Amino acid sequence: MATQLGVRAERLLEVRALLTAKGRRQSGRFAFEGATLLHEARRSGAVVDEIYATGEAYERDTLVREFESAGTPVYVVEPRSMAKISGLETPPGILAIGRMRAVALDQLFAADGVILTIADLNDPGNEGTLLRSAESFGCRGAVVGRLGADPYHPKVVRAAMGSSFRLRVAVADPSEVAQASADGGFEVVGLSADGERLDRHSWASRTAIVVGHERHGLGRWESLCAKRLAIPMPGSTESLNAAIAGSIALYEAAKSPAFE
Repeated sequence: MATQLGVRAERLLEVRALLTAKGRRQSGRFAFEGATLLHEARRSGAVVDEIYATGEAYERDTLVREFESAGTPVYVVEPRSMAKISGLETPPGILAIGRMRAVALDQLFAADGVILTIADLNDPGNEGTLLRSAESFGCRGAVVGRLGADPYHPKVVRAAMGSSFRLRVAVADPSEVAQASADGGFEVVGLSADGERLDRHSWASRTAIVVGHERHGLGRWESLCAKRLAIPMPGSTESLNAAIAGSIALYEAAKSPAFE
């Protein structure tokens, strides 16, 4: 039977701390909200440590009770308590706690395939969309720059739409990626408006694609790139946002015979 928690429960303070990057790092856990992501977690076989639900959501969503029957602790909280631990203006009434996964760079760069590298992108929505695209187009995994958005930021997790539970993601600096890509025999290419045409590039069987900041470009990651690739745009638009540009590059790479 689900446990009822009061507004001042100490456990709720621990959950609220997961809204911050520091809190997530210290606990090794992250929060995600809503029935859709909870379904994605189950589909992915992700470990769910505990679930918090309003009384209405507990009665409405059978999946919460299925997790409870399988041994996951479930805590029923009042709507005002849910508002305190939620990262959303209008909480959906279900918040679950998952475990962050640490992926070593040498494992990521150990075999053929495409690795998406997100170079210090600060917009969590764009980062999450890129992680979703990376999974969709069959990437081996992704690297997120240490100066960018935390891959377990609630907005990143929401935008990734379940890819956070399945895609292997590492956090690193350019020097670490340079070493790992060299050791693994990966060609590193970066997206840049002044590069060669993306649609004419011959993709290597081991490729890391670097997507830079929308305004600042590749920045400190540019020196890693053996080549710079540009998306041909016959229209008058000068640039695309990072999520769209990166997704187009991943699609082009996925079409290559090198990855069939």
